[in-house]
Amino acid sequence: MRLDKFICKSTLLNRLQAQTLIREGQVMVNQKVIKEANAQVHANNCVTMNKQILIARPPRYLMIHKPANTVCSNVDEVYPSVFSAVGLYSEENHRQYDVALMHIAGRLDADTTGLVLATDDGHWSFNITRPDQHCQKVYRVNLRNQISQQSISAIQQGIKLQGEDKLTRPAIIQLLSPKQVLLTITEGKFHQVKRMFAAIGNKVEALHRQQIGKVKLDIPPGVWRELNQQEIDSFTESNTL
Repeated sequence: MRLDKFICKSTLLNRLQAQTLIREGQVMVNQKVIKEANAQVHANNCVTMNKQILIARPPRYLMIHKPANTVCSNVDEVYPSVFSAVGLYSEENHRQYDVALMHIAGRLDADTTGLVLATDDGHWSFNITRPDQHCQKVYRVNLRNQISQQSISAIQQGIKLQGEDKLTRPAIIQLLSPKQVLLTITEGKFHQVKRMFAAIGNKVEALHRQQIGKVKLDIPPGVWRELNQQEIDSFTESNTL
């Protein structure tokens, strides 16, 4: 973990304040003054600031039901940040959860709704996003046109996306109605779901993620909650549903 991030997780200081103290030589790691904010701090290191031993609080793990027209970012852009939209930037929550240190594990497009996981634990989120983990994501997809059995078979076997050399990994697709399906994929290519249906001559009109790994969305739109320990631990185990 970066030294400035460690200080933020051990105090009420923000990143800029922490970096200033580091540059001023007020922070020591294992009794040695460190003036580089990006210096790495490990679990067995002793970090002190003004001779006070710092202890980082435990990592945070949140479920967010992302509303439409929000972005998976720490800051507002053309659309508001999902953190702003669900109230995590209120004074009380911002201080408690250090939202500025958190990131989204598996982003969604601005117009896509549904399950988002947020954390300040980079190792944990790596288990969700790295391709070799095969972490399954389940989407409810509304389509412009009725989907044919031939198209379903193509998606199940893997299809070639525009600009890609390799086929997509085989997907699981369940027909809910002629224009609505449940799609389960284990990849996270740029705009992947929309590109998959474009490749078979269809168009996604609405997209909603309802599950990541074994964690299912169970809260209303615009609401968030902490993950329980079983949900947190599920991403260090098999990610099959």
